Amino acid sequence: MRNHQAIVFLLVMLVAGISGTSGQNASTSNTPNKDTPEHLRFVRQFSSAQDVRRGLPPIVNRSLDILAGAKEKEPVLEALQHPFGITTDPSHRIWITDPGAGAVHIFDFVHSKYSVLQDPNHLRSPLGIAADRDGNVYVTDISAGNVFVYDSAGKFLPSLRPSRSHESYFESPWGIAVDQVTDRIYVCDAARHMVIVLDRKGHVLAHFGPRGGGRGPGEFRYPTQVAAAGSEIAVLDSGNSRVQILDAQGRFVREIGLTGTNRRAGLAMDNKKNVYVTDPDLNRLVVFNHDGDRLYDFGEIGNQPGQFSGISGIWIDSSQCLYVVDSQNKRAQVFRIDGSDGTDCH
Repeated sequence: MRNHQAIVFLLVMLVAGISGTSGQNASTSNTPNKDTPEHLRFVRQFSSAQDVRRGLPPIVNRSLDILAGAKEKEPVLEALQHPFGITTDPSHRIWITDPGAGAVHIFDFVHSKYSVLQDPNHLRSPLGIAADRDGNVYVTDISAGNVFVYDSAGKFLPSLRPSRSHESYFESPWGIAVDQVTDRIYVCDAARHMVIVLDRKGHVLAHFGPRGGGRGPGEFRYPTQVAAAGSEIAVLDSGNSRVQILDAQGRFVREIGLTGTNRRAGLAMDNKKNVYVTDPDLNRLVVFNHDGDRLYDFGEIGNQPGQFSGISGIWIDSSQCLYVVDSQNKRAQVFRIDGSDGTDCH
């Protein structure tokens, strides 16, 4: 009996020691960049399954591989390779597309779990990603020319095919957003210079922008990202170096001029309708208010918290937590927008 108690005690001490060491390493590496604005509070950075497991031994916490078919083996892919897009679902899990790996990573900090969505029958180069209020996740795939849908368990659902044909409706789907109130789905079809509006059954409700593109109000040249907030949507009009704000019917409201952008840039809006745009060339994030006035920017080249290398996709959740993909550093960073302690950011 005493031997049994001693073994249990040693196991508890081992787990506590590993967890404590992990926490010390995290606090050392999570020193925010001194140039980060005061109302932005750094919360965490992460890049692999080990980050979300909190340093526990594999026997205590094992990852769950999410596949479209039957489970075969533990996932080999357990770290970000070439991350691009990012979103969260109603369960506070963080989903990150990885076009280079042909996969989507799922980080669950609430339950200390990591999983990976690998679907070789469909996913080739996943780029944009968004989730609806039921936890369904929509993934644009530039190589497949389609939008794929998965439920909260990673099960493949019918793709968004607006027509009855087996051919994809889209030419080059890029960014995607879901309006949580109306359930409208907005897809940037970059090569067609349009934003396609669909319902959750794949029916086309509208399309914004003329075929062939243009430079006028409500016209696009290679729109690559879209964000929905209330009665307005923002579209990153990459070819025209601007963000256009449209109403729900696609009518032009205003534009925000950018000094430059490219197709790797990300876009988001917060609950005040401030617009956030990433600049991959200068490795910074630029923030504009609802009227288009520049509020601030932050970021620089580097690998410390608040620094970036190849900054790309961004997402702001309902708790006003800002998620940033730091692509070439192969990680994501999380910030609290209002500067609070970030306990609501998962």
